[in-house]
Amino acid sequence: MPTIVIVGAGPGLGAALGKVFGGHGFNVALISRSKTNLDVLAAGLVNQGITAEGFPADVTDTASLTAALEAAAARFGRIDVLEFSPYAGLVQVNPADVTVDNLQPAIQEILYGAVTATRAVLPAMLEAGSGTLLYTTGGGAISPYPFLATLNAAQAALRNWAHNLHNTLAGQGIHAATVAINAMITDNAPEGIPAIAPDDLAQSYWNLHTQRDRAELALPA
Repeated sequence: MPTIVIVGAGPGLGAALGKVFGGHGFNVALISRSKTNLDVLAAGLVNQGITAEGFPADVTDTASLTAALEAAAARFGRIDVLEFSPYAGLVQVNPADVTVDNLQPAIQEILYGAVTATRAVLPAMLEAGSGTLLYTTGGGAISPYPFLATLNAAQAALRNWAHNLHNTLAGQGIHAATVAINAMITDNAPEGIPAIAPDDLAQSYWNLHTQRDRAELALPA
């Protein structure tokens, strides 16, 4: 069976991705900081007949994240799809107030975390000649919001690097793409607030994986 690993798995998008990919016959490896939360997520998927397991790790800790991904690959054979979507928070910093110190946490979690995760799974994908790398960003990675300057900068850096991966790995059977979400991920958004239902969003990731026809999906379209 193929395997998806979801880095930054939570009860919204992560759970929905597990349900959609698991419903198509995938094993589901879940990674986040909290073992308790992972156990709850995994149990919910198992109750739906999906093979799922959690692997606790801190995405900002290179050794911890690498070890979790290696454990997931050992448990399930290899990783066929990497989805990277840790929640870095909405720390408000205006562009003129950005410093090396307040930018570092976002870069560490978003860009360095993505690089660490990718380096852990990519060699096996290249050896097999197949694989999918999906990176989640916010809409600010494309059109930045002034009050989210550090988050936008880190996500834009991830977007740039992921598109470079797309341009250089496609010929080796690896599809890399970003999903820029410019809405709340919820089934019950306040009136007038743009929102995407988690299950609908997860289906878009499945379509990216199977259709392999674009480097970026911006939602809502």
